[in-house]
Amino acid sequence: MMAETAPGTGPSGRHAPDDGVFPPGSVAPGPASSLWGKSPASDEEEVFLRGPQQRRFEALRAVRIFLEFIRGFRALHFVGPCVTVFGSARFPDDHKHYVAARAMGSHLGRAGFTVMTGGGPGIMEAANRGARDVGAPSVGCNIKLPQEQDHNPYLDHWIDFHYFFVRKVMLVKYSYAFVVFPGGFGTLDEIFETVTLVQTGKIKNFPIVLMGVEFWTPLMGFITGSLLREGTISPEDPGRLLLTDSPDEAVRHILGVTTRDFGLQQHRRPRRRKLLLEFDT
Repeated sequence: MMAETAPGTGPSGRHAPDDGVFPPGSVAPGPASSLWGKSPASDEEEVFLRGPQQRRFEALRAVRIFLEFIRGFRALHFVGPCVTVFGSARFPDDHKHYVAARAMGSHLGRAGFTVMTGGGPGIMEAANRGARDVGAPSVGCNIKLPQEQDHNPYLDHWIDFHYFFVRKVMLVKYSYAFVVFPGGFGTLDEIFETVTLVQTGKIKNFPIVLMGVEFWTPLMGFITGSLLREGTISPEDPGRLLLTDSPDEAVRHILGVTTRDFGLQQHRRPRRRKLLLEFDT
């Protein structure tokens, strides 16, 4: 039988403080919603996360999402063929991964590709900068964050997105291949979402290259070990990822797959039509 406690006391029999401060290890009384989670970054997010809203609010939200998709489609229609480069925003310009990503951007540019990134600093900036070094097109899909991430200065065109999921669609939709440098949770999300789309046949078997053998070897060990051993992936799935340190090998692989399997070839890019209000971004 549970022991009774006097009013105003906790399970230990000690009086709960009246100033709202509770001893370490104790849990303050109140609704569960007041105990966990973090404050949303904006009032809009707070409303969005409350769950079902008035139909008018939900309709306006859907319209905003639709318009962001349309804006992205119109802005990026003329930029391809692209290769998207993923990686951490945290590397400074003297870091070995930044230097490698800059070289990768140059190699992709010389091969005739437009280099597409998330538009921010770090690996993204390095890849765009490498494209700029060789006069190749360079574009970015930037995300608006509470810490105000700005687009990097090496972009020919860029577009800012409010929604992460809209931005990720754009980074995949216009690319024939994906090059992934070392990164954190966001980079891992981008890798696995892309390979899942390939695995499930939602997109074609586009090349996915992991740059940085030392960094990615533990992940590949987990994939070829735990995932494959437990049967959560198919035997052919690890082969969807190429692991290398060589920009030359990466570009040869990308060109081989895209020209052999997808018939990619040099051609004139679509012309913008002023009648359709298609101007430079």
